[in-house]
Amino acid sequence: MADRKNADMTSLEKPDVGTTTVRWRWPSVHPEGRKFALIGAAITLIFALMAWETLAWPMAGVTIWILAFFRDPIRTFPRGEGLIVSPADGLVTMIATVPPPRELAGPDGLGDEPMTRVSIFMSVFDVHINRTPIAGTIRRVVYISGKFLNADLDKASEENERQHILVEGNDGTRIGFTQIAGLVARRIVPFVKPGDIVAGGQRIGLIRFGSRVDVYLPAGTQPRIALGQRAIAGETVIARIGEAERVYGTAL
Repeated sequence: MADRKNADMTSLEKPDVGTTTVRWRWPSVHPEGRKFALIGAAITLIFALMAWETLAWPMAGVTIWILAFFRDPIRTFPRGEGLIVSPADGLVTMIATVPPPRELAGPDGLGDEPMTRVSIFMSVFDVHINRTPIAGTIRRVVYISGKFLNADLDKASEENERQHILVEGNDGTRIGFTQIAGLVARRIVPFVKPGDIVAGGQRIGLIRFGSRVDVYLPAGTQPRIALGQRAIAGETVIARIGEAERVYGTAL
């Protein structure tokens, strides 16, 4: 597992006992977005060569936005036992008690009892690389085609295009989370498959252009994150397994 974990880290993410300082750097662009940026840059160049400045400048702006959308910053998974971290950057828009998705339910999944669901909405300005909330083994990856309703709607969890992922920790704890396409999103790109061993906060996929991620907390676990709070994928602690004291609040 250690070899797999190190293979998924860049040199700047690997711990170095002798290092006492780090340098800031521009976030890299994920390979999934480079082809779109190249297309945008090529169109911009064509417009510029044709002296169509009214088209070239807006297209240059679109190209820069594409690069920003597919940015892939380094994240540091917090230390601590039983931590569940956010799988997505964005705004916590819903916290509700709901039955688990049928694709993740059952004795080999999340069970059948209602559980707490934390929904994180990603705008087109957020980082769209999603990460696993715990370390462990990927047990299920289930893709479902569907509609493209506003991801802020509760029914988007059941009607939109989505991908369910179940990860089982080394202690047997199972965490389910769902990538949901939205109004603009038209593609969910997975990076993992069943049987893969993942480190905490490892990249597991992305959703193109605005979407939402739902996280299902195990029984006896309440969220440590509040409505209206912004989350950072791979860093913000959503909950601690077995911690039943809930945090309430809404950012104004």
